[in-house]
Amino acid sequence: MTPKPQTDAGANRVRIIGGLHRSRWLRFPARPGLRPTPDRVRETLFNWLGQDLTGRHCLDLFAGSGALGLEAASRGASAVVLVDRDRDIAAALRDNARLLGLETARIVQGDALEFLDSSHTPFDVAFVDPPYAGADYGAILGRLAPRLTPDALVYVEAAADLEFPGEWQVVRQLRAGQVHAHLITRAP
Repeated sequence: MTPKPQTDAGANRVRIIGGLHRSRWLRFPARPGLRPTPDRVRETLFNWLGQDLTGRHCLDLFAGSGALGLEAASRGASAVVLVDRDRDIAAALRDNARLLGLETARIVQGDALEFLDSSHTPFDVAFVDPPYAGADYGAILGRLAPRLTPDALVYVEAAADLEFPGEWQVVRQLRAGQVHAHLITRAP
């Protein structure tokens, strides 16, 4: 079976695959290295998280296309913060949230690590999908940990399988093409 394409023939679009806004398309600016999480991986991720995220507070660091954060909002998350440093990408995220009427989505234009240092909001779910080149996952997770609720789940996407420090445990993982996906939580 051939997987469905994640974008529409280079048109810088990705679709919401579930929830209230299922099948709606999101547009985003072209940027080198911007790669929305493929449909198949997102479908698996939201099966892991549960289809309904009602009441959950979600954080989408390095938001890019917004596919993960806006998908979470479509699936009922009570609050979603999407962070991206690129001005045009942040504007596109705002436009997409407005187009879908997602009042629970807050867009932050800025550096993801600086956001973590200044935020005091606890999150139940975090999506960590930085540009692969030069990503320091240890530093990101170290700064993210204080912003998480005790039973929070963190989705980490990388170009290779990752080893996580002892305070983290892998709940689920998969490899789909070039994507290595990990769902982790802090060890009790």
